[in-house]
Amino acid sequence: MRQELQSLPKTLAEDVARNLVMVARLIDEDPEGAYGYSRVALRLASRVAAVREAAGFAAYANQKYSEALAEFRAARRMTGTVELWPLMADCERGLGRPEKALDMAGAPEVHKLDKAGQVEMRLVAAGARRDMGQLDAAIVTLQSPELASNSVQPWTARLRYAYADALLAAGRQGEAREWFAKAVEADKDGSTDASDRLAELDGVEFVDAFDESESEDEGEADSEDEGEADSEDEGEAGDAAAPTDDE
Repeated sequence: MRQELQSLPKTLAEDVARNLVMVARLIDEDPEGAYGYSRVALRLASRVAAVREAAGFAAYANQKYSEALAEFRAARRMTGTVELWPLMADCERGLGRPEKALDMAGAPEVHKLDKAGQVEMRLVAAGARRDMGQLDAAIVTLQSPELASNSVQPWTARLRYAYADALLAAGRQGEAREWFAKAVEADKDGSTDASDRLAELDGVEFVDAFDESESEDEGEADSEDEGEADSEDEGEAGDAAAPTDDE
C-alpha cells in the first residue's frame, strides 16, 4: 500500500493513508464508521488499488454487496491478483445469485489461489449450495483434506463450524455436535460462536449474572417500597383510630 501511495503528492498520500488506517481499525467493531472513512479515501484517490480494495471490504462489511463487488473488480483489474476471487463470489451470493458463485468456484482462477483462498472458496461454494437448498451437496463440498486434518490453521475453526452447521441443518445432530466440539478446539480467538452452539446442543442454559443482579436489586427495592407503604398505612390507621378530646 505504501508503494502505491508514493505515486500521490505527499499531503494527499498522508490524507489517504490516515483514512485507510481508520478503515482497518474500525471495520470489525464499527463497520459503518469504516465505510465512511473508505468513501473519503475513495474520493481522494480512486485510482489507487489499495483504496478500491479497502472500499470493497468496508462495503462488504456493511452488506452493500453490489458496491463491494464493483470495488473488488476494480482492484483486481488494477493489480491482476486473484486473492479477492472468493469475496467476489460471496458478493454474488449476497446479491441472490448462488449459481454465479458456484460458476466462480469452478473457474480457473481458483487454482491460482493459495491454500487459505481455496478453503475460503470452498466455504463460499458450500454456502451457495445451501442457498439453493442443496444441503447434502453443501456437506460434500466441505469434506476435504483441510477438514480432515488434525493440524490447526487460521481457517480450521470456520471450516469445522460450517461443516457442523450444515450437518445440523441436515438433521444429523450427533455428528454436528462432534464437529462443533472440534471447532471449539480450533477456535482460540473466539472467531465463531461454536462454544454457544455446542452448549445449546447439550441443553446448557447461560444466565447473565448482570441481569440477575439487576433483578435482585429490583426485587429488594420493591420490598423496601412495600415496607414503607405498609408503615404509612399503619400510621394512617393509627391516626384514624386515636380518640379525640371531644370524644
